[in-house]
Amino acid sequence: MKTPIKRLALPALALSSLAFCGLGLAQQAPKPETLIKVRQSTFQVVAWNTGRVKANLDGSYNKDEVIKAANTIAALANNNLAGLFVRGTEQGKGWHETSAKAELFKDGSKFAEFSKNFAHEADELAQVAALGDPAKTKEQFGKLGRTCKACHDDYKSKE
Repeated sequence: MKTPIKRLALPALALSSLAFCGLGLAQQAPKPETLIKVRQSTFQVVAWNTGRVKANLDGSYNKDEVIKAANTIAALANNNLAGLFVRGTEQGKGWHETSAKAELFKDGSKFAEFSKNFAHEADELAQVAALGDPAKTKEQFGKLGRTCKACHDDYKSKE
């Protein structure tokens, strides 16, 4: 049975983003514009997958779809997100102007804390999603959303 290309597109983007980060950072520091693009792409994939979870929680719940989305979020959350927020990328353009505020880059420990909390809640979401209980998944999804909000409130431009 053939897998539709659409089903492969976003997981492939996520994997290529992860591979690019790992290889690019291990060999040499990429240009700021490139790193901003990777950062923007990574968070776009996270946003798309959180949207998939929310759509299932608000509509007809499909356990398999929620599991796939939650696992993708967890994989990205555990892939050194702090490495995407290095000095020199607080300003500039990737796919569009960066929306990260310059304050985020002044204290790496603050973002490391946000990143750790996000990864923890993403891992929990993946575990809860596997149980197939929409109510528990919704509760954990709310916890994950609060970790996003905690960082966005202070460090993401509203523009």
